[in-house]
Amino acid sequence: MKKLNKKQKRQIAAIAAKKDADIDLTDMPEVLDWSKAEIGKFYRPPKKPVTIRLDTDIIAWLKSYGRGYQTKTNMLLRHAMKSSVRAKTTNRRSA
Repeated sequence: MKKLNKKQKRQIAAIAAKKDADIDLTDMPEVLDWSKAEIGKFYRPPKKPVTIRLDTDIIAWLKSYGRGYQTKTNMLLRHAMKSSVRAKTTNRRSA
């Protein structure tokens, strides 16, 4: 994310100093229908750097898809995690 310049900082400070009632929202109508809202679309869990040892063929396979092999690894692990959680939940319900 780019750092804010002085002008942008002044603009933000001016808006922050206003009372809610003084802010003109006429060009932004209130959203009353949330049926098409996407939950979690803009949420990104915090990342933590780790060291992990993977087999060379696994790394080669991940890298064969192009840039972003670490992101792909995270995505695959998240999918496995969610599948595992779903399976545990299903097993508990049927027991």
